[in-house]
Amino acid sequence: MSSKIRLLRSAALSDVAEYAYGAVVPPDSQLVFAAGACPLDEDGVTVAVGDYAGQARQMMHNLETALAEAGARLSDVVKTTVYVASSSQQDLVAAWQVVRDHFGDHDPPSTLLGVTVLGYHDQLVEIDAVAALSAS
Repeated sequence: MSSKIRLLRSAALSDVAEYAYGAVVPPDSQLVFAAGACPLDEDGVTVAVGDYAGQARQMMHNLETALAEAGARLSDVVKTTVYVASSSQQDLVAAWQVVRDHFGDHDPPSTLLGVTVLGYHDQLVEIDAVAALSAS
């Protein structure tokens, strides 16, 4: 994790959530706003049609690639929103588990949403993120 990002937890809130409840970014940081990362391959084709976890793996790969363009890593992420095109909690959990596995010990605040549809044909998942880079 970036040494300057401070993830917030509270004894007054449940510890069941697999993410911090907030994050503090120091004022000398540069913010990186990543567009929604989708489960598309290099040719723009949706991968793993019908497979929430398979699409989530590609989505996370694409997020890591986009962040790297700004010199950021997953450990620099301070907030995510994960969208899953399903009303089934099981599908949301399948996608979320892949996200959590990619972040490892770094557990930035996150929102997980079930939505009716996403922008690409056969797309089941999407993630957007905000990262913070040290100004030094």
